[in-house]
Parts: sequence; structure tokens; C-alpha cells
Amino acid sequence: QVRLVESGGGLVQPGGSLRLSCTLSGRTFSTYTTGWFRQAPGKERKFVAGIRWRDDNTAYTDSVKGRFTISKDGIKNTMYLQMNNLKPDDTAVYYCAANPLDISTTPGVYNYWGQGTQVTVSS
Repeated sequence: QVRLVESGGGLVQPGGSLRLSCTLSGRTFSTYTTGWFRQAPGKERKFVAGIRWRDDNTAYTDSVKGRFTISKDGIKNTMYLQMNNLKPDDTAVYYCAANPLDISTTPGVYNYWGQGTQVTVSS
């Protein structure tokens, strides 16, 4: 059974940092792509960042470029999202996801999802 479990969310002041983790289990992910999505209240789930495990190719949505860094540890089967200089607009539930194809900004392409972790940026 494939499982994705996020952790690391919380409350942080504007300008602060958080690191999200996503632990994957239940199969080999070396040929997969994994990504982070976020969903604010009343809004659609949107792509944040993705990483292709076979070559560490990455992609980011424009609003987080230069502030967020996606990475993975293939030995630990864990993906990370380092978030710096956080802004109130970053407030959302953050989800990790996996798909057997390539990096995509479309949620429907991803066939495995975590349960989400809340990130709140507020003073």
C-alpha cells in the first residue's frame, strides 16, 4: 500500500522559514516524479514545486522561485520543501503527491497523495 505522509507545517511570521517533509512508502519511487501542491480556503489546489527522482530535475511555480527549494533523499524515500521568506499569501494546506510520469502542474496527473499539512503565515 502506497502512503505519503507530510509533516513540518505550522504557524510562522512573515519572513520566516519552514521545512516540509513528505515520507513515501509502499513501492520504489526512483522512477517517479513527486511534487508539492497547496490549497487555500475556497481556492483550487495549485502546483508549487516538483522533482523528478531519476535526475533531480526540478520545477517551481513563479511565485515561489528564489524562496522555496524542493529536494529529496532517495535513501530515506523522503521529499522536502524548504520555504524561506514566507508571505501571508503562502498560507494554505500543503500536499505532497507522486506520479509515474514527468513533472506536471496538473493535480489529476498525480495518482498518490498525502493528507496535507497546514502552513499559516501571520503576524
